[in-house]
Amino acid sequence: MFGQKFRSKLADPDSAQALVYRLLTEQAFGQWRRYAIAFTLMGIGAGATALCAYLVGNVINAAYVDRNMPGIFWLALLTAALFLIKSLAVYGHTVLLARIGNRIIALNQRRMFDALIAQNLAFFSERHSSEFMARLTTGAAAASTVINLLVTSIGRDLLSLIGLVAVMFYQDWVMSLIAFFVVPPAFIMLRKMIRRIYAIARNQFHGGARILETLQETVQGIRIVKAYTLEDVMRARLEKNVAELEHESNKWARVAHRAGPIMEALGGFAIAGALIYGGFRVLETGATPGQFFSFLAAFMLAYEPAKRLARLNIELNSGLVGVRILFEIIDTPPTEAPDDNKRALKITEARIAFDNVMFGYRPTEVVIRNMTFTVEPGKMTALVGPSGGGKSTVFNLMLRFYEPTSGTIAIDGQDIAAVSRRSLRGQVAYVGQDVFLFHGTIRDNIAIGKPGASEAEIVAAAKAAHAHEFISAFPQGYDTQVGERGTQLSGGERQRVAIARALIKNAQIILLDEATAALDSESERLVQDAMDHLCQGRTSIAIAHRLHTITHADRILVVESGAIVESGRHEELLRKNGRYAAFYRLQIKDAQEPPAPISIASA
Repeated sequence: MFGQKFRSKLADPDSAQALVYRLLTEQAFGQWRRYAIAFTLMGIGAGATALCAYLVGNVINAAYVDRNMPGIFWLALLTAALFLIKSLAVYGHTVLLARIGNRIIALNQRRMFDALIAQNLAFFSERHSSEFMARLTTGAAAASTVINLLVTSIGRDLLSLIGLVAVMFYQDWVMSLIAFFVVPPAFIMLRKMIRRIYAIARNQFHGGARILETLQETVQGIRIVKAYTLEDVMRARLEKNVAELEHESNKWARVAHRAGPIMEALGGFAIAGALIYGGFRVLETGATPGQFFSFLAAFMLAYEPAKRLARLNIELNSGLVGVRILFEIIDTPPTEAPDDNKRALKITEARIAFDNVMFGYRPTEVVIRNMTFTVEPGKMTALVGPSGGGKSTVFNLMLRFYEPTSGTIAIDGQDIAAVSRRSLRGQVAYVGQDVFLFHGTIRDNIAIGKPGASEAEIVAAAKAAHAHEFISAFPQGYDTQVGERGTQLSGGERQRVAIARALIKNAQIILLDEATAALDSESERLVQDAMDHLCQGRTSIAIAHRLHTITHADRILVVESGAIVESGRHEELLRKNGRYAAFYRLQIKDAQEPPAPISIASA
């Protein structure tokens, strides 16, 4: 009956038993040699503790019954030696468990990062990045904490308790039974707390994640916060999150620490009963005082490990919340599964062909509708049209961030779905409007395009991107820190670093997504020159809202509602007097006419 019940709990992957079993088999077992050494050291410490309690009785008898001073001396030396052995054993297993715990944390951080990196863009678009940071820190540490809690509870507390209980029963088994009447009611009361502890701990995690989310958005969006005077709004949001977490933490403190007074009160009754019976034994039956004091010392020393074992289930369930949070990510099936076993893309001409491609981000939504076009090798093709028409989705499909619902995308006749993503993305350089620079130096960010690039290659790419001049003007040159997301550089400078990063990659296919949309005229000219250099002799696709930046394109595709409604060169499309001509005239008109004054109606 018990075995069947236990197996059913193991079958539930979210049950405490299943999580503990998984932790022990997947993570603790790999460190079993170190755990065995730590367990042995704990056993030595537990044995030393029990012997000390036993020797107390001998010391009392030697002093008050036998009046044996030499005996007291040798017993004192033996006690000191036992304490020294215990201290060395405690130091050894503490350091060893810390090292094992650090290794398990590192293992879980790697596993979680590997699980995250195997997901596609849709997975991340549904979540806030602060959630992953909270899971990475909380979950990885929780696994180590739970395993070490189990090991120390068994190796330190349980062995110490067994040794001390043995001393107690050896000295007086009746007093031992009296002392242990507190155990059943204590465990009954503690079991009722476990469910509440789990729910509260889960709320604590989500509360902490919300605080991280508010902090991250405030720091990353500090310009908007300052510009719109949102300090009070963000402060109020953080205050709400902090207050909720404080409330849950206070609730946890109330529930989790109820075990303390329960054990103290029951322990007091047990000690009182033992004292009455022990005093009766010494006074009325002729028992030695050493026997009584040895029992009392063992009982008092057993109190702390017994209390920790009584709280084990509470602390275990609290820690398992973090383990569940970790495994939720680790167990998530990869939405971008490794496909390095597929053949590599081989570029000959770099001709790109979309053939009747359909795609939607959600089942009920169609973003790309039967799209068919060809990008000739070594030519520049521009995608223009209203926002939301599907231009950026073309890039997402080309880079295989998403897979088409139907149709094919081919490069030199090779279906990109049939080649490995690594080989595909290795042949494509991407420059977007929202440039992302990694924390580090300018040199680091350029070299990302070609890991291991030489200094000469980095400088050559920077010169070709018209970035060398402003980089050299910095006191630290290429060693200048770019700051978080590149905020130490201007928009035009970030764009040119990104173009240098694409240049050094030396890819055959270039994707440019609104690369000059947010720049002033001077920066736009420099970036445009850098992009022209980047695209020379390469197959290039550019998305543009500023139509004057793509008038030189070999072919312009007008994308509207997920379909190509016009195609041709700039002059040809103007003569057609269709959608492109309407967009172009509207932009020319907007550029020539002064903006109308903004009228503010009085209240």
